[in-house]
Amino acid sequence: MSTVFLSLGSNRGNRQEYLNNAMHQLEKRAGKVVQVSHIYETQPWKMTDEALFLNQVMSLETSLNSQQIMDLIIETETSMGRVRLKLGYEPRTIDIDILFFNDEIIKSSSLTIPHPLIAERRFILEPLCEIAPNYIHPLLKKTLKQLLADCPDKHSIARFMLK
Repeated sequence: MSTVFLSLGSNRGNRQEYLNNAMHQLEKRAGKVVQVSHIYETQPWKMTDEALFLNQVMSLETSLNSQQIMDLIIETETSMGRVRLKLGYEPRTIDIDILFFNDEIIKSSSLTIPHPLIAERRFILEPLCEIAPNYIHPLLKKTLKQLLADCPDKHSIARFMLK
């Protein structure tokens, strides 16, 4: 079995429902959810759109390989109304990223693991530190707690009050 860390984000429609539905679809098709962070409300990162995001991270145990997980993510996002109109950052019903897959380092035309922007994104590091603060980034050789302390991102992040 492999362990995969995923980030989930939404800033369109019923954001909380999109996160919940994505998590349930992933668990149903990919494996057992092991840990889930709280949901955080965050400012958009490098976007002109001002709609706030809900973000969350999760880890799951899976028998799928990293490319199969990526294919499943694309299927899940599409089934939930995600439309990719352009390259870059845009509003979305759901966004799912692979953060880590075991301690593997993968760089291919379709996949880069660990996610290359983890150390720059407070909205990823804060929830990651909630569930795995001592996990060591396989490329940067620092714990997630250390990466959060050094994170240059100053966007606001607050625990979301569930409805």
